[in-house]
Amino acid sequence: MAKKPGSATSKVFSMIRDHGIKMVDFKFVDFPGQWQHLTIPVTEFSEGTFEHGLGFDGSSMRGWKQIHESDMLIVPDAETAIVDPFCAIPTMSLICNVFDPLTKQKYDRDPRNIALKAEAYLKQTGLADTAYFGPEAEFFIFDDIRYDTNENSSYYFLDSSEGKWNSGRDENPNLGYKPRFKEGYFPVPPTDSLMDLRNEMTINLLAAGLHVEAQHHEVATAGQSEIDLRYAPLVSAADGLLLFKYIVKNTARIHNKTVTYMPKPLFGDNGSGMHVHQSLWKNGKPLFFGNAYANLSEMALYYIGGLLKHAPALCAITNPTTNSYKRLVPGFEAPVNLAYSQRNRSAAVRIPAYSQSPKAKRVEYRTPDPSCNPYLAFPALLMAGLDGIMNKIDPGEPLDKDIYDLSPEELKDVPSAPGSLEDALKALEEDHDFLLKGNVFTEDVIDAWIDYKMTREVKAMALRPHPYEFHLYYDV
Repeated sequence: MAKKPGSATSKVFSMIRDHGIKMVDFKFVDFPGQWQHLTIPVTEFSEGTFEHGLGFDGSSMRGWKQIHESDMLIVPDAETAIVDPFCAIPTMSLICNVFDPLTKQKYDRDPRNIALKAEAYLKQTGLADTAYFGPEAEFFIFDDIRYDTNENSSYYFLDSSEGKWNSGRDENPNLGYKPRFKEGYFPVPPTDSLMDLRNEMTINLLAAGLHVEAQHHEVATAGQSEIDLRYAPLVSAADGLLLFKYIVKNTARIHNKTVTYMPKPLFGDNGSGMHVHQSLWKNGKPLFFGNAYANLSEMALYYIGGLLKHAPALCAITNPTTNSYKRLVPGFEAPVNLAYSQRNRSAAVRIPAYSQSPKAKRVEYRTPDPSCNPYLAFPALLMAGLDGIMNKIDPGEPLDKDIYDLSPEELKDVPSAPGSLEDALKALEEDHDFLLKGNVFTEDVIDAWIDYKMTREVKAMALRPHPYEFHLYYDV
């Protein structure tokens, strides 16, 4: 592959010279959504790496190849190069796509390849050329986390100096200022004890090229936080979200703290969601602004119709853990009711009212949580929305009142999100044709996802006694 002046590959080699890079780190995402990596000395890195890639054992990756077909390739994307801020030795980081070494084709189960196919399919439809996604991933910053499970015991213990349960602890001295349950949104320091840490996270995110719009404490006690990233095209938004997690976790670790994106680590307080803002554009013009409800276009309303129709199946991808459904509980803070509204935060789909400009007009899908794999979740949301546009799916009337105050008679006509991961996976099994259009997802990917989640998570959880069951049943 010839290196062109000013090209992305040319900039990679300029970065190596300018920053005295000694090591090159290659990151790729596994099926569930965790970054994996391997590293080589810069002396082993060349232009040919962008063409021929690097081999690795795919059978060791969750949900991927069997042992008899394990050889795979990762090929770096030059556009993703950054200097890793956490390595003592100067190291450049590149995000990769996964290829089959025999066919030289992109591997269908590589989530990033699915995201790339979704972008290509959008252009193929002619409806739009760009899908913008803006995720708001909430997280907890804890001081200590311990957990274990085996044949005769199971427990977890987490702690935070901010935790309201520590208001009576002997801390030599205890200075108070512990946010009360559901009152962490959002007091100033000293009650918000994590201001400086979130600022440092923000500075590190900006240095890595991510556009941060704001940071703040979130609703829950014990260090729940949010840092908002600016919207970006689908693949870039997914790349950015995993880089965001990487930087936030490692910045916290430097300060001997730990970050989790687990949706519901605390009982009795808010869980962590990931509201996803979405809009379609074509030729540099926004397509969701119009004269319909909340200044939406007809296209935007049909997009919402697709999201709401396919929401139960989407949950298997956007809320992909058994823990996700500890957050998605009717009557609490999570938007489980499948309705839309201009300002109502209890609806699954909200149309933000902060700005009425055409460029800011978007829909916010509030059901997802940050345990999801964005390379799967964002394409799934896009495909549901496009299905709504293509089939002119009517989202029904908006619901501009507090859904949780509705009478049972009114509420019976408002559908709900699934109550468990198993129910969501069954919904996906029954409703996934919309994901197969354009070969964005494949039957193999859907089958592998359902099998992995059912075997490794749903059934594994169902087999194990829960600690609370001893409280309920030991004396029977």
